Amino acid sequence: MATSLLIAFIIFFIAQASAELPDEPTMAALKEELSVPEWSSPNSNYCSWRGVTCNQSTQLVEKLELSRLGLRGNISLISKLTSLQSLDLSSNSFHGSIPSSFGDLVELVYLDLSMNKFESSIPSSLGSIVSLKSLNLSNNLLTGQIPNSLKSLEKLEELQISGNSLGGYIPDWIGNFSELRLFSAYENRLSGGIPKNLGLFSKLRVLNLHSNNLNGVIPESIFSSGELEILVLTVNGLNGRIPESIGNCKWLSSVRIGNNRLVGRIPLSIGNASSLTYFEANDNLLSGEIPKEFAKCSNLTLLNLASNLLAGVVPLEFGDLKNLQELILSNNSLTGDIPKSLLKCRNLSKLDMSNNKLIGSLPINLCDTSRLQFLHLDRNAITGEIPHEIGNCVRLLELQLGSNLLSGTIPSEIGRIKNLQIALNLSFNQLYGPLPEELGKLDKLVSLDVSNNKLSGTIPMELKGMLSLIEVNFSNNELTGQIPIFGPFQNSPSSSFSGNRDLCGNPLNSSCGYLENEYEVDNHKVSYKIVLVVVGSGLTVFTTVSVIVILFMLREKQELSAKAAKATGDSASIPNPVIVAGNVFADSMKQAVDFDSVVKATYKDSNKLSNGTFSTVYKAIMPSGLVLYVKQLKSVDKTVVHYQNKMTRELERLGKLSHANLMRPIGYVIYEDVALLLHNHMPNGTLAQYLHETPQDEYKPDWPMRLSIAIGVAEGLAFLHQVATIHLDISSSNIFLDSQFNALIGEIEISKLLDPSKGTASISAVAGSFGYIPPEYAYTMQVTAPGNVYSYGVVLLELLTSRLPVDEQFGEGIDLVKWVHSASKRGETPEQIMDTRLSTVSFSWRKQMLAVLKIAMLCTDITPAKRPKMKKVVEMLLEVK
Repeated sequence: MATSLLIAFIIFFIAQASAELPDEPTMAALKEELSVPEWSSPNSNYCSWRGVTCNQSTQLVEKLELSRLGLRGNISLISKLTSLQSLDLSSNSFHGSIPSSFGDLVELVYLDLSMNKFESSIPSSLGSIVSLKSLNLSNNLLTGQIPNSLKSLEKLEELQISGNSLGGYIPDWIGNFSELRLFSAYENRLSGGIPKNLGLFSKLRVLNLHSNNLNGVIPESIFSSGELEILVLTVNGLNGRIPESIGNCKWLSSVRIGNNRLVGRIPLSIGNASSLTYFEANDNLLSGEIPKEFAKCSNLTLLNLASNLLAGVVPLEFGDLKNLQELILSNNSLTGDIPKSLLKCRNLSKLDMSNNKLIGSLPINLCDTSRLQFLHLDRNAITGEIPHEIGNCVRLLELQLGSNLLSGTIPSEIGRIKNLQIALNLSFNQLYGPLPEELGKLDKLVSLDVSNNKLSGTIPMELKGMLSLIEVNFSNNELTGQIPIFGPFQNSPSSSFSGNRDLCGNPLNSSCGYLENEYEVDNHKVSYKIVLVVVGSGLTVFTTVSVIVILFMLREKQELSAKAAKATGDSASIPNPVIVAGNVFADSMKQAVDFDSVVKATYKDSNKLSNGTFSTVYKAIMPSGLVLYVKQLKSVDKTVVHYQNKMTRELERLGKLSHANLMRPIGYVIYEDVALLLHNHMPNGTLAQYLHETPQDEYKPDWPMRLSIAIGVAEGLAFLHQVATIHLDISSSNIFLDSQFNALIGEIEISKLLDPSKGTASISAVAGSFGYIPPEYAYTMQVTAPGNVYSYGVVLLELLTSRLPVDEQFGEGIDLVKWVHSASKRGETPEQIMDTRLSTVSFSWRKQMLAVLKIAMLCTDITPAKRPKMKKVVEMLLEVK
């Protein structure tokens, strides 16, 4: 009996073991249709496949998470997985219509089909999934209207349909969803009004409807629960007033309602929104005074009320906003003085109150706000003199004071604002007296406008120090004399100097007569003195010629010796050139650096590490054992000695730059016409070597490290732009890796030292490395910050793809940027672009890489104006991390 029972049990067990798993036919068909790489293992239980989660007892598939795998194909088979509770197919390449059979997935709680290419309308059958809590159809190609059948989804907590081409109205029944927390439908073609009951029966936290064709008023209901955290309604046609109930939302952090037709006053209740961080209501028809109650929002970082009909004074209480970074009130009808209390806002970086009716004078201690970078006070009625303390605004990038009633002279202290880069505008005032020669110290300034004043005297020759100038305007003053012969002046239109009766020379096409000769004498006075001495003394002539001949012979002998030394590697034959200048910035390192050893190291080809666009790098081992990188500059015009003082000053300044991601020079040596820059040795070489020269058998998946490198380079470059320094050659070969693989940007000194007699414009034709040069350099001939962003974008693509910037595999005339941007035309997915050795390691890595790819695409946009600022790039990368 026992034997019979045992046999029966064994037979039953074998039958059960050999029985087909419940979802096996469907999963086998899906495996063949979708070609998921991780599903290729033969004879494996589908419950063990990547992205598949089964019920342990029934073996029925409950979760299918196949995001960011570059998948395409027919997904209607999924509707047979009737126990499915979560389906995530986001960020793939599925197209065609969303299968109506998905309505059969009645157990579904989570459905995400975003970031695909689904077309046609939203299937009404989705309304049958009554258990659904989260529906995300964003960023597809969907058309038509929101189907009424969805009103049966009463458990819905999140509804996201943004980034499509949906039209029609937002249905009123959406307001009946009592569990709705997030509703996002931005960037569609929706029209009509926002449902008046939206948020009335739910605890709505996020509402984002920007960039549609909506009209009507902002409903009071969205604030009624007091739970709203984020409201984005920009770029619509909304009218009416801002509801007073906005103050009910103590957790409200971001309000963006700009570019509408809103009217009336800003509610005083806004002060009750104590968590408010961003408030943007620009480009509306708001009137009345600015509520002082904003000062109660202690976290407020940005307040933008530009281009409205606001009147009254700027509230004194704004000085209590310790976290305020940007205050933008331009294009209103504000009156009164500039509140001195604003100077207490220590984090303020942008103050824009231009085009108002402000009066009074500029506060003497205006620059006590030490982080101020943008100051726009133009087109007001500000009187008095420009205070000498303006020179304390050391971080200013842009100063706009034009079209006011300022009087007095231009203070020479403006020359101390060395970071001024974007513009200095003092036009249309009542300034008089001479132009201060100290303006010539603003060597980063791009635009200078002092037109329509009463300035007199000559244009100082010292203004030739403004090496970055592109736009100038000296018109309609009382200036006299010759216009200095200086590229940015000569290349300007004549209108830039017109209206000065006694001004002459090019580009006015007027002769200065004897004045031209005087300027010629001034320009070459050293040469004329030498000529006079030579003519006055035959003995001096003989001596001078003899010395020149001897020096020439010595120089030729040295060059021959150097060539022989390099060819033979014979240290005994290396010449001993006379060192003109040298310094090591850190006292602790001075004893360890031997200048003669530095120079001699550059005479041996065996020490050469790399040969770049602007420099050659050598390895130098000091007698002390210290290892250095020695960078020999490639001077364009052999002007090193002539501009030695300027170069050394610039090197000293660069030595003091403090940022963890900049490779600063630790010293320098100058001999003859050669400048050598000393740097700490980087044990892990360059990023280019790491990405493209690491042997395959040593390759290790390293995305977290690559992301850290990307962030480090972005932060270093953002810092350079903040201090108004444009890099000439951002490339992976100029990104160095220290012992911990931290990234350091090299060659930051090149823009000032390659040829100190000229600005970056003069070398833009050769600026950058092949494959990294932005397309606009070909015709603008000007190195720019957006150009740096483009080059950085190429570095990001290298990190993502592990490919060279230029490769024959891309095809003729195609570089890495063009290859990536044209991927969709070739029918390739992001997965096929990125290094699959990284992107297939984990979902989190793939998610981060796709986000960084999006940033790289923005950085390498063909239009410079569309590229993000490096500061924004840093923010986006930190969000990814």
